[in-house]
Amino acid sequence: MNKLFCTVIAASVTLGAFAQKSDGTTKSLVKAETDFAEKLAKTGARTAYNTYANSKTLVFRPNPVSASTYYATQDNSKDISWNPVYARVSRSGDWGFTTGPYVDQGQETSYGQYLSVWKASDNKWQLFLDAGVPHNKPLNKVSTSFPEPKDHYKPQFLNDKQREAGLNIITTTETTLNATLKSYGVAAFSGFINPDVRILFPGYEPIIGKDKALAFFNSMFSKVTLKTTGADKADGGDLACTYGLVAVDYKADLRESFNYIFVYERQADHNWNLIAMVFAPAER
Repeated sequence: MNKLFCTVIAASVTLGAFAQKSDGTTKSLVKAETDFAEKLAKTGARTAYNTYANSKTLVFRPNPVSASTYYATQDNSKDISWNPVYARVSRSGDWGFTTGPYVDQGQETSYGQYLSVWKASDNKWQLFLDAGVPHNKPLNKVSTSFPEPKDHYKPQFLNDKQREAGLNIITTTETTLNATLKSYGVAAFSGFINPDVRILFPGYEPIIGKDKALAFFNSMFSKVTLKTTGADKADGGDLACTYGLVAVDYKADLRESFNYIFVYERQADHNWNLIAMVFAPAER
């Protein structure tokens, strides 16, 4: 079962404003995520979600849907708990993501991993994208890592046309990745993933590191096809994400479709590499 994470409409209550405060640091984003989890434990899902998302938030339940639409009919459950173990924030301080384990203690206890993308508006963190990936009860210990941005840079006069041009670079990168996958198979991932990449895939605990990721892909996949439906990029120009549908042909002569969220990081050579890849369950 997916982590029930994103929300309806941003609340203007004092508690929500304090909990979501952004000062451009990874620490502030981790606090927003943990405060979100604590608020859900105290007040329930629907109430917590009313504080931490806005009208643009998409949740994958399992397919992407507006958080306001999804949670309008959900109860105020307190069954979900989670905690971030890895987080990154852009050098512009306005964009970041967290990931970590969740537990659903509903009718039957289930486990998994989540990834949430956050954006800052009026110095408050709000959810932008959220997805969860189920797996069995975890066996491996996971260390936490919350690196702060190496520097701080936010363009003062960035306009919509410039933002669109930046997004075109991200979508072009993913178009190139998709074409390379078609030509060379899953070996193509080797040129597009970071040494510290994190893979979230149903049934598996997080697969961390380029060598482990490539071994996983090569052992299971024969073909991967991406269909990008959306993208977003930090104003700092160092982090971005895409989302859409991915069709996976297994070596066992089976095809399966997933919703995906990919997070990219800009490298010193100006190329964009994947640092997080989420393959979330999909319904067709």
